[in-house]
Amino acid sequence: MPANLTMQYLKAEAKYKSAGTSEEKLECLHEMMREIPKHKGTEKMRADIKRRVSQLNKELQSPKNKKRFSYRIEKQGGGCITLLGPPNSGKSTLLNALTNADIETADYPFTTREPHQAMMMYEDVPIELVDLPPISDQHSEHWILPLARTSDMIFLIFDLGNDDLLDDAEMVFNLIEKGKIKMVETAPDPKEQDIHFAYIPTLILLNKWDHPNAADNKEIFLELFDRPLPTYHVSAASRENLENLKRITFDRLDILRVYSKNPGKDADMKQPYILKRGSELMDFARQVHKDFADNLNYARAWGEDVYDGQRVDRHYVLHDKDVVELRA
Repeated sequence: MPANLTMQYLKAEAKYKSAGTSEEKLECLHEMMREIPKHKGTEKMRADIKRRVSQLNKELQSPKNKKRFSYRIEKQGGGCITLLGPPNSGKSTLLNALTNADIETADYPFTTREPHQAMMMYEDVPIELVDLPPISDQHSEHWILPLARTSDMIFLIFDLGNDDLLDDAEMVFNLIEKGKIKMVETAPDPKEQDIHFAYIPTLILLNKWDHPNAADNKEIFLELFDRPLPTYHVSAASRENLENLKRITFDRLDILRVYSKNPGKDADMKQPYILKRGSELMDFARQVHKDFADNLNYARAWGEDVYDGQRVDRHYVLHDKDVVELRA
């Protein structure tokens, strides 16, 4: 009997394959068990998930596991982006400029010793940025790359004022790839991915555009550094290109906003629901409340692809800034 796996299950399975820690793998396995269709064709798969859950629970409860210190990202907002780069690339200063946070910065290496989280706003969409300690072949914390594996996107940051820019870029790329991360422009279909790697959309940010040698170093970098990733110059100090970066980030996260509306009332335009592009009405209903998903009668929508208040069915494909009124 065919398994007929749902898109929700396949997404949960892809998250499991890219999970960096046992805790994250366990969370993904529970999500897989919730989403897997319950019929005879999936009996062996469900048994295998239960076996893996039991094995992970034993690992997490063992004394050896408890001695190893690690971090975990509590994901928030429209996406989670980790900031990676060599020492003194200006990651923390850039995070401060993008989020109005006040993280410690200094002109010496390894100022950042633990993850720092802050929210970057693109219009009304919060996007989580996580500044991680620098990556170096001299010293790097063991937990940096497993943590980065769980993110939705990577900002790979380099210093345009650094004469060793190309050497730093090669070193960082090699270390990240050894950590089982493939940095890509767009993540391929889960069925086409190597299960041993996490495929994470990545932007290269050439920081310190205000440096006197920045333009020349950028030209050399683009000519000699042969990696097919989107590359942009920015300056945390002068705020050059930061607003454009926010828009690019929103677009590349492949997300959209939906605003809820109660019957007979104005829509709540202050706090949108965030979903992936291609999501349907039922995905929105599940996010609002499980009861709506179970008992949805119909919905009305306002947006670019419908006339105001148009009645839509549960397979309606949502668009950015849609307003939706659910009727149970």
